[in-house]
Amino acid sequence: MDRNPSPPPPSRDQAEEEAAGGDCIGSTVYSKHWLFGVLSGLIQTVNPESAKSNSDDEEQQMELDEEMENEICRVWDMSMDEDVALFLQEFKAPDIFMGVLAKSRCPRLREICVGILGNMACFQEICVSISSDKNLGQVLLHCLYDSDPPTLLETSRLLLTCLSQTEVASVWVERIREHPAIYDSICFIMSSSTNVDLLVKVGEVVDKLFDLDEKLMLEWIRNGAVQPLDQPQEESEEQPAFRIVPCVLEAAKQVRSENPEGLDVYMHILQLLTTVDDGIQAIVQCPDTGKDTWNLLFDLVCHEFCQSDDPPIILQEQKTVLASIFSVLSAIYASQAEQEYLKIEKGKYHLPLIDSLIRVLQNTEHCQKKPEDSAESRTGETKKSDLTQDDFHLKILKDISCEFLSIIFQVLTKETVAQGLKEGQLSKQKCSCAFQNLLPFYSPVVEDFLRVLREVDETLADDLEEAFPSSKVQT
Repeated sequence: MDRNPSPPPPSRDQAEEEAAGGDCIGSTVYSKHWLFGVLSGLIQTVNPESAKSNSDDEEQQMELDEEMENEICRVWDMSMDEDVALFLQEFKAPDIFMGVLAKSRCPRLREICVGILGNMACFQEICVSISSDKNLGQVLLHCLYDSDPPTLLETSRLLLTCLSQTEVASVWVERIREHPAIYDSICFIMSSSTNVDLLVKVGEVVDKLFDLDEKLMLEWIRNGAVQPLDQPQEESEEQPAFRIVPCVLEAAKQVRSENPEGLDVYMHILQLLTTVDDGIQAIVQCPDTGKDTWNLLFDLVCHEFCQSDDPPIILQEQKTVLASIFSVLSAIYASQAEQEYLKIEKGKYHLPLIDSLIRVLQNTEHCQKKPEDSAESRTGETKKSDLTQDDFHLKILKDISCEFLSIIFQVLTKETVAQGLKEGQLSKQKCSCAFQNLLPFYSPVVEDFLRVLREVDETLADDLEEAFPSSKVQT
């Protein structure tokens, strides 16, 4: 679970005083008296009278006193401890933080308060309590409209923590649904932020939301698809509606080189979108969006992931992102038969995609092999809990790759096959790998491919038929 970065540690003198004070919080050495003092000071920083007396000094309201920052940062660090988190909950600290968030204009103070709540929410009992407070929920969601990236990051971490708790996830989904402006705020972040950490965390929130609630996903897909009837045309040109797919693409491009896990998240968001017809249409309906999506994903699989000079085992790190990418490419390909921009250029994509798909299938086979001299083989024991998840994801990748490969095989022309034989994408070894994985489920596809292959290289077609009798063309 994500936590805040480590704030300044307490001094040795302070630690000794707190430990000797006799008012330790739970089993920790943290002092209740000291914590009361910090929280009381925090209340004073947003006290209405204090705010009024300083109303003419806006800069002062935007800054945090260095001593107060150091102390509240210590609380932030301490809140990772369950005893401290429970004590803060008992002391009604969430109400204090809610007051700070509602009144303070200081970005650093707002960030720290949300960060502390995020740490506290990592403990189920407190997460349920925080989530059940409707007023606090409203204030926290309002933080998504903040312009301060660190505050947005901590808010996103808190939301992801709550959405990951089964008991309260639906509460947050419903609250987000009730605030349509959150869609605009999240899309704005994805489309314009250069803060990779923030983009990754916001992506994880969107991914979790879409995975939890298809209805919300459909609402967000449709949000940017139709211009409101009461919005004048000239106004819509000045403030165009956000569309979810271009925003996701922009974020994916931003995180691509710096955060592989973040790219995986955004590719999975695209895959979730293709699970509903409206989502596929959101990708392909606008030629520019469809082409941008295709080009980005094509470039990733053909020039970045699972390359010919990569060790086969690298597939273990790339299996989930590749499954998402191939799934989306397959959905676009299958839906774009009528779209000119892809229809005209499909031929140039076939051989590179075949090469990538067959290499993935070869590497999948390598990863699924169990070494004969491994400890498992010697002892006869298999650690199923260690293997199940990896095997599951490899199987998903294999199934998606086979389906996409079968779609491409069905449309190969004699000219493309001849070029593939010449350039090596359809060598005997690679065709054998393809057949081994496509048979018996895609027998008709293999038979049709052999008919085309026979026109180009009869000897190779005979060799493949002999090696795979089930593929023999019925006459």
